[in-house]
Amino acid sequence: MKKAIIIGATSGIGKELAKRLVDNDYAVGITGRRTELLEELKSENPESYFIKSLDVSESKIVVEKLEELTLELGGLDLLIISSGTGDINENLDFNIEKRTIETNVLGFTCVADWAFNYFEKQKHGHLVGISSIAGLRGSKHAPSYNATKAYQINYLEGLRQKAFKLKKQVFITDIRPGLVDTVMAKGEGLFWVMPLEKAVQQIYKAIKKKRKIAYVTKRWGIVAAILKRMPRPIFDRM
Repeated sequence: MKKAIIIGATSGIGKELAKRLVDNDYAVGITGRRTELLEELKSENPESYFIKSLDVSESKIVVEKLEELTLELGGLDLLIISSGTGDINENLDFNIEKRTIETNVLGFTCVADWAFNYFEKQKHGHLVGISSIAGLRGSKHAPSYNATKAYQINYLEGLRQKAFKLKKQVFITDIRPGLVDTVMAKGEGLFWVMPLEKAVQQIYKAIKKKRKIAYVTKRWGIVAAILKRMPRPIFDRM
């Protein structure tokens, strides 16, 4: 039986991915800040889920808890970083920006570094980061969210280069969702909001294939291509 850890499994994509992995014979370590929601998920299949409450922004204890959870699982083959935060912040409230950076940059980096070092020592493993199409360009509505997702995209690319140099079975996957029907989809006039089940199905397929980069759903790859090529003067006026 393969072993996986999902960082941020209390709701949304992380929770549904945990269910999908268990349905495919994984033992899954689930983490998050809201212990009661982790317990609720574990009650659905007590033998397959292992709980560890943690907040990725508290980097001083994250490594300790990841090592404890890995020991309880009896090893680790796959780690998915699905935790993240971000809010519309038109008035540039620094507390919102700070919270986003602490979670999406500092917390993300702490977990990613630990996982990469673990897999390097083990000589095999798969690290998956759930970034976002938002990381391709800036946003006047949520500056820190888009900026931190750009950081994640570039950080995962750097780890992918390191993994290639290792010449071992260590894989890095960057999942870039568009708008998914979760609490993270914020704002008015949203379009192409995809059902959670459909998004998770495509994410799981990308993980199985060990894709380097995957846009979810696939049509968001078209949006990504347009965003990358859009001239700055046009984008600035949007």
